[in-house]
Order: sequence, then C-alpha cells, then structure tokens
Amino acid sequence: MDARARARRILELELRQSIVDDGLEVYYQPVLNLENGMISSCEALLRWRHPERGMISPAEFIPVAEETGQINQLGNWVLRAACMEAAKWPEHVRVAVNVSPVQFKSQTLALNVATALSASGLAASRLELEITEAVLIRDDEATLEVLHHLRGLGVRIALDDFGTGYSSLSYLQRFPFDKIKIDRSFIKDMAGAGASSSIVQAVVNIAAASDMTTTAEGVETEQQRNLLYILGCTEMQGWLFSPAVSTAEIRKLLLSHRGRNVSAA
Repeated sequence: MDARARARRILELELRQSIVDDGLEVYYQPVLNLENGMISSCEALLRWRHPERGMISPAEFIPVAEETGQINQLGNWVLRAACMEAAKWPEHVRVAVNVSPVQFKSQTLALNVATALSASGLAASRLELEITEAVLIRDDEATLEVLHHLRGLGVRIALDDFGTGYSSLSYLQRFPFDKIKIDRSFIKDMAGAGASSSIVQAVVNIAAASDMTTTAEGVETEQQRNLLYILGCTEMQGWLFSPAVSTAEIRKLLLSHRGRNVSAA
C-alpha cells in the first residue's frame, strides 16, 4: 500500500510538471454518420506522452487529476485547444469534449465554454459537450441548471456511456440531450445470443422519439456497423474507421475523406 501511495504521489507531481511543460496533447477520434459515411464530428481525447514511460493511459492519470483538482486546469486546456483546432475544420464537422463531474463543481464551466468559443471563433453549435451519469447523480437541480445554461449558449449536450449507470431514463425525461452515446459494452456483444442488440434498438427508438441522435462507441467490425445501420443508429465511432489520432493526422483525414456509402443494403 505504501508503494502504491508513493507511485501515485510521483504520478501526481509528474502530471503537474507536465502541465507546466506543455507535455500533454489532444488527439481526435472521428465519428462517422452511418447514413452517408461522412465524418460528422471528432472527439477530443487527452494524451500524456511521458518522457521516460511513453504514453500513459488516461485511465491511469485522469482519476489522479480529478482527485487533486488538476482536472479543472486540464479540462479548460483541452476545451480551448479543441475549439481552436475545430475552427480550422470543414464547417459541417463538430468537435466533442468530455466534461468531468469535478468541472461541474467549479461553477465556472459555462463561463469557460463561452470564453473558449469567443477566443476561437467556433460556432457554438459545432461544440458538443459529453457528460456521464456521474455528473447527473451528484446534485440534481444544480447540475440541471448548469446544463440549461450551457444549452443557452447554443452548444450541444451528449450523454456518454449510456446504459452503464442507474438513472439514464429518468434524466432523459428531465433534460433534452442532443445525443446519446451507446456504451461499447453493448456494441461488443451485438452479434451474440444475448440481449445487446435489443437494448441498442430500444435506445435508438427512445432517442428518435425525443429527436436525439445516437452514436455507437467501440465499433470494430463490419458486422457491427451493418447491424447498427439496420437498427437505425445515427453514428459510429471506433477502430473500424480510425483510432484517436494526432492533430496533424486528423487534419489529413478530414481533407482526404470524401465519404462513402455505408448502407447495409
């Protein structure tokens, strides 16, 4: 336990130094429209290239950043960088940025979003903020107030990792999300004998009834893509098309990608 505590403390200090030294990068994973094959958006994902350890998984350093409060600084940096980058993309391509529950506690999230949009010149409608149910269950009324304030700015709000928490359906009634992201755990088993495909179909139907789009996460096979198209899912994201790539690579991808028919018919 003592060794783990020391390792965590070292990671915290190195992360703090990396922030000072600009040792962090934003990668982007494209999201494809299943109907026309065009890239509709790209999700901004934080990456840490350690000078000695190489790439450190976000699953390792993000919890540390959240526990220490560093996530506020990191989140604002990613938000600004992503808006600046997306302003250079084709106008039909949005950028999605993840928002931590800790950022909601800071009470400055809406101001930070407005500042990032103003500084970059990015249209508010091209920014999508992704939140998880961990944000929603903390402080019901206060969270909904922040979400409505963000919606008032004109940004889109997506519910990420749908189906992995406890209160999804009740919150879909209380707040009009623009998008539901279906967790990769359901996509992985879609072709099997379980209930995953039925769950995906149910989510798609719920979203369509409320004028929300749906994005399937973790799509890795043609079979999964074809099934999602048949079920009426709006978008897909995953290694089948592209992993998260650097800024230079996403620019090349957006320039070269002309879309293709992904219909299962």
